[in-house]
Amino acid sequence: MRKSACAGLAVVTLLVSAACTVAPVETPTGTSSSVQAITVGSPTPDSSIAPESQIVAEIYTGALTAAGVPAVTKPDSGTRDIYLTALQDGSVDVVPDYSGSLLSHADPGSSEVSADDIYKALTDKLPEGLAVLEASKAESKDAMVVTKATAEKYQLKSIEDLAKVCKDVAMAAPATFETRPDGVPGLKASYGCEFKALKPFNDGGGNQTLLALLTDDVQVADISTSTPSISDNDLVVLEDPKNNFKAQQVLPVYNKARMSDKAKEALNAVSRILTTDDLVNLNRAASGSQKQNAKDAATAWLKDKGIVK
Repeated sequence: MRKSACAGLAVVTLLVSAACTVAPVETPTGTSSSVQAITVGSPTPDSSIAPESQIVAEIYTGALTAAGVPAVTKPDSGTRDIYLTALQDGSVDVVPDYSGSLLSHADPGSSEVSADDIYKALTDKLPEGLAVLEASKAESKDAMVVTKATAEKYQLKSIEDLAKVCKDVAMAAPATFETRPDGVPGLKASYGCEFKALKPFNDGGGNQTLLALLTDDVQVADISTSTPSISDNDLVVLEDPKNNFKAQQVLPVYNKARMSDKAKEALNAVSRILTTDDLVNLNRAASGSQKQNAKDAATAWLKDKGIVK
């Protein structure tokens, strides 16, 4: 673990661990001193949020570096329970996360659904030693999505409208949607919506789900708001006036003992300008014809926003 390696520096002062330090920098007195880099983690590759989170992690690393804070990226930091433990033990220092899911993990009984309420609750519910910085406007949250033809046929603008015809339509969603609190049970409780059929697709709202929707095999699908296929195929995201789906703002969760004010401000600056449209475009750059890797997509975004030259 990185903490153990760093502790060894106190004993063997002539050895420098690459995992713990970066090039010497000047201290205020003009003498040379090694500075420990901030380690930015991201979820394991088999996680459904991993590709997007890896790009955001690279954005955080680039923003920290541009602000004069040494930083390195550590991909494949595990699923949420693993990387939260890593944050506590110092294996990583900060990870991009999603507010609603983070709160549900920290407090499974939480009832907060709005962005503000979730953010307030997180300040009290996170594990010891951890905190969150400012939340961005960028969200990657579940949404009920239909084609324009279906929206026009049934006059759909919201899930309330959909509830009037649920019995006549089939839905594509992950198999877990049948029992998830915000899935079938939540839609029934909040809107009285019961579908004619639920067809399970475990591609995270990907190509199989999209094909089923476009061919009218299903009439509504659960697709994340940051998925490029929504705008690319002129799909309609139905409004959720009763907040069945929790807010899922992108925000940094971090180890309080490891973040300087300078580092916090660099990451807060990213959150103040990162939007859902940015996530869509970043995901498109990584998954579309450009096939950019996470670092290249992040660098292009940082340059476009003027954070790096």
